[in-house]
Amino acid sequence: MTKFLPKLDRFTIGLLLSVSLGLLLPCVGVWDMVFSLLSDSAIILLFFLYGARLSRKSIWEGITHWRLQGLVALSTFVLFPLMGLAFRPLWELALGQELSLGMLYVCMLPSTVQSSITFTSIAKGNVAAAICSASISSLLGVFLTPLLVGFVWSTQGGGVDFSTFVDICLIILVPFVVGQFAQRWIGAWVIHHKHITSWTDHSTIWLVVYTAFSHAMNEGMWSSLPILALVKVLGFCAVLLFLVLVITYYGAKKLGFSREDQLAIVFCGSKKSLATGIPMMNVIFAGFALGQLMIPVMIFHQLQLMVCAILARRWGRSHESSETDE
Repeated sequence: MTKFLPKLDRFTIGLLLSVSLGLLLPCVGVWDMVFSLLSDSAIILLFFLYGARLSRKSIWEGITHWRLQGLVALSTFVLFPLMGLAFRPLWELALGQELSLGMLYVCMLPSTVQSSITFTSIAKGNVAAAICSASISSLLGVFLTPLLVGFVWSTQGGGVDFSTFVDICLIILVPFVVGQFAQRWIGAWVIHHKHITSWTDHSTIWLVVYTAFSHAMNEGMWSSLPILALVKVLGFCAVLLFLVLVITYYGAKKLGFSREDQLAIVFCGSKKSLATGIPMMNVIFAGFALGQLMIPVMIFHQLQLMVCAILARRWGRSHESSETDE
């Protein structure tokens, strides 16, 4: 235990505190709205700074990097669903119908946007490519997730509310574009003050984790199931995440991608979006009791944040050490 404690850095300690506070002191009432607004504001600021920091050349290279974008899309919308179908009989046997449906739904979701890009940045990966991959995945998921669910269960999803597009544009794309326009005035200053983007990266994740755990506590998701069922879901989510992380990491390496591109592929190709998944679930599974369906999404979301945070910091420190040695 004493050997582990010194390895806890500011970011990891912040994550642990966010989880603990979300479980012990969840935000309720007006504070729930306040923290939701704070999370959105932090994401807007984060993408504004990304826009101000990243050169247009790097953005264009990220967009035109079709091999990387294709690999992330294949991982998100092909590899994950195929693994879900393969595991489905086991999930139904161990978890029952509703939880296994929730596990399969996790496999159909698009990638996260904010955390994928943040972890890529922390690990010193290709942030421009990550922004493009995660944003494209989120937009594709609005169409592909209901189609995948409808194909697997032979049901009609009924479409997805247009507000999903509006939210993506207002919170992600618009601040980034504004940052690009402001780059000529503040770009050099933002690049010089790297600690600002570092703190923004970290604090945004802390806010998202705390808010997500608070929502789960307020809605009673953790108390609606026996502990053994939650442990099983956690175990299956861990296996699913581990397999995808291994496949994307070594697959990208085998295909000859650079270190920076490998990290973008790993972090964008292994994530599943809670923010997009829950609103779509309300439409796709209209009429169903959503409590148990949401639990696998919640658990996988928290697990991926914790695991990828550790990986991002480790890879980021490793890169900094190698640069220092050179």
